[in-house]
Amino acid sequence: MIGYTSVGTNDLTRSGAFYDALFECFGAGRVMVVSDFIVWGQSTDSPCFSVHVPFDGKPATVGNGTMIALAAQSRQQVDEVYQKALALGGTSEGTPGPRTDDGFYAAYFRDLDGNKLNVHFMG
Repeated sequence: MIGYTSVGTNDLTRSGAFYDALFECFGAGRVMVVSDFIVWGQSTDSPCFSVHVPFDGKPATVGNGTMIALAAQSRQQVDEVYQKALALGGTSEGTPGPRTDDGFYAAYFRDLDGNKLNVHFMG
């Protein structure tokens, strides 16, 4: 159902480098690059993630309560992505661990622009 998600940035070059390295953990790379946005995915036919300089020319800001969740293939990948995000300069919003009794394992972090992301595994 999801075609792609987007977050804003005030520095496309810096944000691009952050997500290039982070999405290597998922085997994903850039599938589209335009002057004001970059899109990552495994193909343009699968759900993608994009970073945009705001169209209206105003500064990108973080939405309160807004979060994008990335699906991992294992608990190990949750840990790997979380550690990679922090190593790239992201900040922790919740260390990896079980969140419910039904197998939901997740970690939370913010990117370089303050956008909140989750990486999770159901297992």
